[in-house]
Amino acid sequence: MANTQQQAQEKVEKMDQNKKEQILKDFNEFENYLADKINKGEKIGLGEEQLAKGAERVAEYLKNHEEPKNSEEKLLQEMWKVADDEEKHKMAHVLVKLAKKDGNE
Repeated sequence: MANTQQQAQEKVEKMDQNKKEQILKDFNEFENYLADKINKGEKIGLGEEQLAKGAERVAEYLKNHEEPKNSEEKLLQEMWKVADDEEKHKMAHVLVKLAKKDGNE
């Protein structure tokens, strides 16, 4: 396990600076998008469970109808494809939690 972590660290260190910046930029844009949607849902009175159920519906639609636009979306799509219903519901709650955290920083 430690060897795998060391290899990952070495790859990150060797990565081109522009590539690192692009990954972080894409991730920040993704987080900001989530935060915006969660904030809008909360403003119209949606609670955590309603937000999570909405996130599940959106994720299911995206999985079936849209191509991922960045590596984060691709990872989420692949995770969504292999998850069972309970895991999907938990992931939706984590996404809501992530968006709330980022919206409050």
